[in-house]
Amino acid sequence: MNYATLAVGLLAATSLTACANLNPPPVEPETVVEMVAAPEPAPLEVTVHSGDFAEIQQFTTPGGASVWLVSEPSIPILSLQMAWKGGEAADPDGLEGLGDAVAYNMNEGAGDLDSLAFQTRMEELNMSFGCEVSGDWTSCSASMLTDNDEDAMSLIATAFADPRFDEGPFERFRREQQVGLKTRETNPGFLAWRAQSQALYPDHPYARMKTEESVAALTPELAKEQMRKLMVKDRLLVTAVGAVTPEELTPMIDEVIAGLPDTSELPETADIVLPELEPADPIVVDLPQPQTLVQFTGPAMKRDDPDFFTAYVLNYTYGGGGFESRLMQTLRVEQGLTYGIYTGINAGEHIQTWTGSGQTKNESAGDFIKGIKIEMQDFVDNGVTEEELADAKAYLTGSYPLGFDSNAKIAGQMMGVRQDELGIGYFDSRNDMVRAVTLEDVDRVAKEYLDPSSYLFIAVGQPEGITDEEFETEDASVEAAE
Repeated sequence: MNYATLAVGLLAATSLTACANLNPPPVEPETVVEMVAAPEPAPLEVTVHSGDFAEIQQFTTPGGASVWLVSEPSIPILSLQMAWKGGEAADPDGLEGLGDAVAYNMNEGAGDLDSLAFQTRMEELNMSFGCEVSGDWTSCSASMLTDNDEDAMSLIATAFADPRFDEGPFERFRREQQVGLKTRETNPGFLAWRAQSQALYPDHPYARMKTEESVAALTPELAKEQMRKLMVKDRLLVTAVGAVTPEELTPMIDEVIAGLPDTSELPETADIVLPELEPADPIVVDLPQPQTLVQFTGPAMKRDDPDFFTAYVLNYTYGGGGFESRLMQTLRVEQGLTYGIYTGINAGEHIQTWTGSGQTKNESAGDFIKGIKIEMQDFVDNGVTEEELADAKAYLTGSYPLGFDSNAKIAGQMMGVRQDELGIGYFDSRNDMVRAVTLEDVDRVAKEYLDPSSYLFIAVGQPEGITDEEFETEDASVEAAE
């Protein structure tokens, strides 16, 4: 091809292009699409309770989570607690320990992260997350820097939505449980609990315990299934404290619970009625050791009973006040029978007990039990003094603010109030209820609840001095193990 031919071709192409530009194709009329704006989300309804100890904000997230929040902007840490009604009592027969398996494995891997990667990610985010199970509740807690709260909550959301329950961590759980089953046979506290439960409520779910067979029967699949029964949206309670607002916390909470089922069915837990006891008939559990653990259990009342605060104040003088309690003063300071003896009230929903325990030398076990009963009878006969009552009130009201000195403690306090259904005003009225207890109230409750004949005494060890006419002994170690 010569240059003249090429020039003519280019000129022709240029002319064609110019013609095309001069005569463009007709343009279709433009279609106008009207954009409809997405509806604004409904504003979050927040109820604020301004109390003496904290300003608590109550709200329900769009995802259905009921939340109590204390916003604390001065501390860049978010402490979170979540709790669901239902726990170990919901373990199926023959699968005792299933709830423990759920709680153990909740931070052992999720989504694409195996156990090591999950733990490493928590370290990178400077956060903690773990779960536990009790007789009636399953709970999880978390703590994180607010700078990382969105990433930390996303990790927790993955744990709920896609837990792995890998065989490796699950097998580790089984091994640890099997070791625990062996070591518990030399644990005085466990042996006392087992003897107590078999004597007072042998057929109740609270008396069931893990065995080698039940632990061996647990599988990751069963644990996943149980997790979906325990952790559901409609039984969830949330408390939180930290440098966060309700509007900031809400989407993070909803992300966490998005993967949970809406509801589930769990077996009902029956109330326990303690049986009438024969007086002065301690159970002896044989355990070769130089000391005897003495545990004593009697009836108490529910948390909402009008006498609860009276009993709470009385317990301080009785055995809950350390060296200020009579049992400690008499049995340790004056008689030298023990290093320590303590009492407390379990005001559970299904069982209410007033319990105490202490250790003494085997050879002084008889004197120790007699001394406890003598002090209990003195409360029944003579009550407390005005000075003792004033001291108890002063300590119980003055020490109360110490339970609010960290984000985690405040979240825990709020969760306890929510679980016991005490109402959001409890923190403001609690000390007033302590101060309202009168000497007549205390003496009346002492007569009703501290009669030693209504208490079950258990001695774990090789106690001496309880084989006379006053005490009828029984080696319950074989019977309790059955």
